[in-house]
Amino acid sequence: MVTVGEGLDKAVQGAFTRPIPKTAGAQMRYLVRRHRRSTRRVAELLGVSQRTVERYVKNQIRTPRPELADRIEREVRVRWQPQIRAKAKQAAATTGGIMIDVQGRFGYTAAPGSTDDARIRHLTLALPPEHAARLFTAREEGATEDRLRRIAAEAVGEVYFRDNGRRAHGLEVELTDLIDLDFEL
Repeated sequence: MVTVGEGLDKAVQGAFTRPIPKTAGAQMRYLVRRHRRSTRRVAELLGVSQRTVERYVKNQIRTPRPELADRIEREVRVRWQPQIRAKAKQAAATTGGIMIDVQGRFGYTAAPGSTDDARIRHLTLALPPEHAARLFTAREEGATEDRLRRIAAEAVGEVYFRDNGRRAHGLEVELTDLIDLDFEL
C-alpha cells in the first residue's frame, strides 16, 4: 500500500548526493558511528545481539538474513546525510514547494445542489511551500498516515479544486483509495 509518509521520505532521499553504503558491514559501521560508537544501541535498534553487530562491523559476517538486511538498510536510509535532508526539506518548505503526482479517489462535499460523487483522478500538481512545510512538519512530529493523507488532500483541494481561493469556496476534499503517490522536491 502506498503511504504519504513513505512518499515524503522517498522525495527527500532523492536529494542525496552520495549513495548509501552497499555492504552489510559498511551499513553496520555507519549505524555504529551514528549511535556514538555504541554497538549495544544498534543491537537494540535492530533486534539482534550486540555480538552480532560486532561481527558485522569486523566483517566476520557478510550476508544478513533478508529481513535483517531490510531493517539495516531502512535504518541507514533514515539516518543518511542528515544535513542534506534538512536543507532539502527547508528549501521545499520555504521557496521551492513540492510536486505531487497522485492517483486516488477524490470525493468532496460542497454547497447543496452540487455533486459530491467520489471518482478516481490522476493529478500532478506543484504544491506551494506552505503545503510542503505542513506535510514535513506533520511527518517529523510523527503524525499518523490518516493525518498526512488529510493534509495532502487539503493541499490538493486548495491548489486544484479551489484554484488557490478563486473558485469553489467551502469545498472540502477527501482522498480515499490511494492508488499511487509520488513526491518530488
